[in-house]
Amino acid sequence: MNFKKIHHIAIICSDYIRSKDFYVNKLGFEIKQEIYREERESYKLDLALHGDYIIELFSFPEAPARPSYPEAQGLRHLAFEVEDIENAVEELNLKGIKTEEIRLDPYTDKKFTFFEDPDGLPLEIYEI
Repeated sequence: MNFKKIHHIAIICSDYIRSKDFYVNKLGFEIKQEIYREERESYKLDLALHGDYIIELFSFPEAPARPSYPEAQGLRHLAFEVEDIENAVEELNLKGIKTEEIRLDPYTDKKFTFFEDPDGLPLEIYEI
């Protein structure tokens, strides 16, 4: 296999307007394309970070809830690099997004913490 990089991450949300606001207005992702697929009663929002296509945000009517916490089986979390974790935590908190306490990775000596999207998807910020 000759993978080049991860192309995108797909997220199904429970409340499209709330999740769109979270990822665009609070986290700062840019909208590349937004499509309403009438036959599926579904939105598809393509989001980029610094010009790189990274997230597909979907809405589906009556999508089942999934247990979501960092230690659940399956995808553990989505992590974002930051240069100054204290500044990133302060910015998230000012926007009403609660974060856990900053931890120190005992193997890399790097700082990290977790927060959640509107559906409880675990998101991490990791200081590089």
